[in-house]
Amino acid sequence: MEITGRLVADATVRAVNADKNVTGFRVAINRNYKSQGEQKQETAYVECTYWRTDAIASYLTKGMVVHLQGFMTAEPWVSRDGEPMASLKFRTDDITMLTKSASSSNKKDQSKATEKGNKTGVLKPSKQFN
Repeated sequence: MEITGRLVADATVRAVNADKNVTGFRVAINRNYKSQGEQKQETAYVECTYWRTDAIASYLTKGMVVHLQGFMTAEPWVSRDGEPMASLKFRTDDITMLTKSASSSNKKDQSKATEKGNKTGVLKPSKQFN
């Protein structure tokens, strides 16, 4: 399965056990549609995990658009009111970074892109961590 979305916060790393970390992040996926002639937008938020390396976490920052490949699961849970609920989880196998962070003012990334001949400073899609 493939999804494309915008990170709503910087990625985080958490320890699973003594020798394994997981990178976690959340993406927003927008769907535009018309209803009774009026343009509307619906947003779904998906919790994502990436198990291959935690080195990617510093590159996954709020505002960045990413294309993800992996598989979706639903995790059931019970709310404080006792209501059954479910959360969408996406276990990511491959990450393609489509943009740099919209909120980033990190000139290092911009100068790196410019050094490689990219005059706009926008990072090109990368599969460095896949």
